[in-house]
Amino acid sequence: MFDAISIASTAGASGGVAGAFIQFAPLLLIFVVFYFLLIRPQQQRMKAHREMVAALSKGDEVVTAGGIVGKVAKVDDAELQVEIATGVKVRVMRATVSEVRSRTQPKPANDTKSDKKPANKTISE
Repeated sequence: MFDAISIASTAGASGGVAGAFIQFAPLLLIFVVFYFLLIRPQQQRMKAHREMVAALSKGDEVVTAGGIVGKVAKVDDAELQVEIATGVKVRVMRATVSEVRSRTQPKPANDTKSDKKPANKTISE
């Protein structure tokens, strides 16, 4: 009787490396799924946020994490001065900016002559 139990217990252990791989395969699969569905997208969002915060400049309209909407009046290393109303400026940390609503566009070069008025044409009957 004890001989039959010992034979049955040693038969399952003879799988070796293949048996160990089959046991760890579901754990490995779960880790891969978590990486591609949770970890990697979060890292990409963090990278995009860092780039957005680094590119902030004076005149950008921003929304903070607290929901305050205003224009950037001054840019420092770790802080921004945001004008939320005429004459009302608050200091906020760069990391609390959650969204940039509109960016200031650089002025066009003076080479283009878009100031010309179109010629007035009259229609005669």
